[in-house]
Amino acid sequence: MKKMSQRFLALYFSINFFVTISVVVISMFLFRKHHKTFRHLWAKLQLFLLGVKLEIEGKPDSEAKMLLLNHQSVADIVIMEAIYPADLAWVAKKEIGDIPFFGHILDLPEMIAIERENRKSLVKLFKDAKDRLKKGRVIAIFPEGTRSDGKKLLPFKAGAKLLAEKLEIKVQPAVFIGTINVFDSKNFLGNYGTKVKLVYLNPVDPKKDPKWFEKLKDDMDKVLQNSLKEQ
Repeated sequence: MKKMSQRFLALYFSINFFVTISVVVISMFLFRKHHKTFRHLWAKLQLFLLGVKLEIEGKPDSEAKMLLLNHQSVADIVIMEAIYPADLAWVAKKEIGDIPFFGHILDLPEMIAIERENRKSLVKLFKDAKDRLKKGRVIAIFPEGTRSDGKKLLPFKAGAKLLAEKLEIKVQPAVFIGTINVFDSKNFLGNYGTKVKLVYLNPVDPKKDPKWFEKLKDDMDKVLQNSLKEQ
């Protein structure tokens, strides 16, 4: 009975995303200069409709120009779009941008689409990221490259490391705990009123430590494991 209820909620969440994202895409097309406002309002609405109970520990550094997050669910993006003070430029898979109509959720707000395992895409990543930074935005990236099961971090891809070092930007790491319980798309399960925690770690300057990326992953994993033990 519980799993049936979770699948029903997952269907409800999916239909909700389908309808509301359609509205956001159309709104951004008509009023392109206000894409951040539409994204923010959409995300705030989703938190309300999903009943997410968010606890935040720490705060973001206003000087950090890259946000590194672990990835468990689409709820990760929803939460950051709802609460993060800066205009985020998400690094996402090119396949999302190739989806008819809905793919405009990337190009209209000038997100950064990349092809996995394509070295030429790395050049495009550097170019696009530099452009977004000039426009005052913060680069948001999931270094794992895909969603995890929420129990441990997956290996980090090198793209985030190379990007931060080449552009010499301060990095803001943050860890989500429990977002997979909001909407688990792999198993198609949803839960209403889920408690979620977001932990901001101390910002990192890649210029000060050549092993910063490995240490950052270890620190993020420790936060995740310790928080799971406390639940």
